[in-house]
Amino acid sequence: MKPVTVYSTRICPYCMMAKRLLTQKGVPYEEILIDGNEQLRIDLMTRTGRRTVPQIYVGDHHVGGFDDLAALERAGQLDPLLHDA
Repeated sequence: MKPVTVYSTRICPYCMMAKRLLTQKGVPYEEILIDGNEQLRIDLMTRTGRRTVPQIYVGDHHVGGFDDLAALERAGQLDPLLHDA
């Protein structure tokens, strides 16, 4: 399984939903909490071009936010992305 990284904050409901979806699927992930850390927020913007959370990566592939993750799941495309084909 490819590594999953979730940039999030402690109070973001979309972050919580993304982490819940990954947990329900049994997908381990690294969480990078950016609240209160301006350098991590700058790193997030540099890496993704976005300032909002969550921002989710599967391996080197930028999935986007929770809506993007959920859309991949509904379309049956998340599992193939998570696993090496």
